[in-house]
Amino acid sequence: MVGFFLLASVPTTLCATSSSIVYVAGDGTGKYNCDGKDDQVQINQALKLVANNPTKYTTVHLKGPFTYVIDDTILIGSNTILEGDSSAVIKLANNAGWVAMKPLIKQMSSSGNSNIVVRGFEINGNRNGNSKVSLGDGYYNMMYFTKCNNVKIYNMCMHDGHGDGLRIKYGKNIKFYKNRIYKLGHDGLFTIQCKNVKAWKNRISCRTNSGLRIWNSNHVKIYGNIIDSFYHWSAGGPGIQIEKGGTGTGLMTDISIYDNIIHNTYGPGIWIFNYDTNPATKNYGKNVLIHNNVFYSTGTNPSITWVGGIVISGFRNTYIENNVFDGIYHVAIANLYPENYHPSYTASVYATIARNNIIVNTLKRKKSPSGTGYGVINYLASKNHKIYLQYNCFYKNAVGNYKSCTSLKDIRVNPLFASQTKHDYHLKSTTGRWNGKRWVKDTVISPCIDTGHPSWSYSNEPKPNGKRINMGTYGNTKYASKSKS
Repeated sequence: MVGFFLLASVPTTLCATSSSIVYVAGDGTGKYNCDGKDDQVQINQALKLVANNPTKYTTVHLKGPFTYVIDDTILIGSNTILEGDSSAVIKLANNAGWVAMKPLIKQMSSSGNSNIVVRGFEINGNRNGNSKVSLGDGYYNMMYFTKCNNVKIYNMCMHDGHGDGLRIKYGKNIKFYKNRIYKLGHDGLFTIQCKNVKAWKNRISCRTNSGLRIWNSNHVKIYGNIIDSFYHWSAGGPGIQIEKGGTGTGLMTDISIYDNIIHNTYGPGIWIFNYDTNPATKNYGKNVLIHNNVFYSTGTNPSITWVGGIVISGFRNTYIENNVFDGIYHVAIANLYPENYHPSYTASVYATIARNNIIVNTLKRKKSPSGTGYGVINYLASKNHKIYLQYNCFYKNAVGNYKSCTSLKDIRVNPLFASQTKHDYHLKSTTGRWNGKRWVKDTVISPCIDTGHPSWSYSNEPKPNGKRINMGTYGNTKYASKSKS
């Protein structure tokens, strides 16, 4: 476990003076002191003191090293910071016996609280000590907030749980960042009908479900995360899950996913699907933008067919731009239903537009492999779904580059990555390639330099940039490989 505490061990800059902090300790040095049993009692006393005295106190600080064992929910109020040393651990008691949807931490008021911060310590969901309940059935979510606004969760380590890391419903202004998440029983972050959500620089290893899940939520940015799965039969679904469902759920029209590394996931790297049945809202899932990400070795699950890099159904105008897909099982990009799922789509066209991507070495999927291994495939051509390909590079995909798609100006050539085995997808260049520390020169130049869409911006690429965007992850970034002239 030492490896995953690295992010949490970074010192936290406090927004409060020491006089505004209420300390909780396990060594007798706190205002409230715990003994490793029913420690939620003292923690809740401290949080209540802060809530009742907002002009005097702002923060409850858990001192470490100590493991605070809780056998009931911790309640946090408005305008409150719950923080701790990186060596402070909140751990669920053995055989807790709680009902479903009773979380370890939630807001004080059923009508919602605002301006909540949780940061800097570890939460151990104690899966082994509570093994009689199933993963993913709503038990022991680490945090579950409803109707809460201005929520920040960062620099946390959350592991070995039964449910979600943060589950939040009907919230606004949610920030979830720099967390280390491992072997949870459901999603790392699960937002339900929320607005203004940002999730960045999290390190997530999935178990049971997804790393980051957005359900009926809008104005969402997901960026700079690293997501994978540990290899096990229970190792989860997609890295990122974007879903529209139920009835009367409104818009999902402003969602951006960029600068992420998604690899070795059990399910798809990203799964986007719509099962909204309300005629007034069912076609309001649209304009998802996925750009400048790296996907490799996603879709390892041997038990399902809907694996791949990005799997989509029922969303209109999904833009997939300047990504790299390497060694993806089944297909890099697909319009596809999951098994036994056949919703009725009524929009004139559900379009997926893929531009400036590099798609290489797609593999056959593990379940029912026959006919799989395309770079891009549209299984839903008869269901008003279309895929438009423009200025992409394809190379060594198992059975073909694309099927049932419209292609314009795509190339089929070795992209000449810096080091495919090390997952360094910078493009080789005789003029200059960024190696992570400095610019170096190669003896060859990639054919993907200056071959992206001619009308796309290249302004962020270093000179000489050929006045045209590069294909792949680093296109139109400061790390783009340099042109000949």
